[in-house]
Amino acid sequence: MNKKEIIKKRFEKLEKHYIALKEYKILIDALLQDDNIYEPFIFNTLKSEKKAILDAYLKRFSSIQDFMEAKIFALLLEVAGINSHKMSEILYYIEKEQIIDSLENWIELREVRNDLEHDYPEDLQEALNNLKFCVDSFYKIEGYYFNALNFSKSYIDEIVK
Repeated sequence: MNKKEIIKKRFEKLEKHYIALKEYKILIDALLQDDNIYEPFIFNTLKSEKKAILDAYLKRFSSIQDFMEAKIFALLLEVAGINSHKMSEILYYIEKEQIIDSLENWIELREVRNDLEHDYPEDLQEALNNLKFCVDSFYKIEGYYFNALNFSKSYIDEIVK
């Protein structure tokens, strides 16, 4: 399989993550219509299936960011004729090509969701603020996905939708 075929397959997988994330975002928006789920008392009274939606959202959010960083960006640049090997170089070029709006925003997204995944804060309100940040960042991560997809279309025929 050549590099263009590989990246097409990877974008197909990324699309599945994106669709799931979007569906979870819709469910979270519906939850927010009823209650402010970011309030500790309300969060603690949520049924486990509603908390599972939040966990699933965070998992997909993380998966999308990790997948783009590990499997899409470097290969995308390579197909475009931009060779870089270190992740710092890759992210520099990804920002330069306007696939991400800024390296700082990309890193902030990663740090906040890593805090939630790995170092669950003892302060529930802090954790809920971080959760809200990730949910509110849906359109940012969606934009990165679409920017990468649009960038790829310049170099690969019939990429994905």
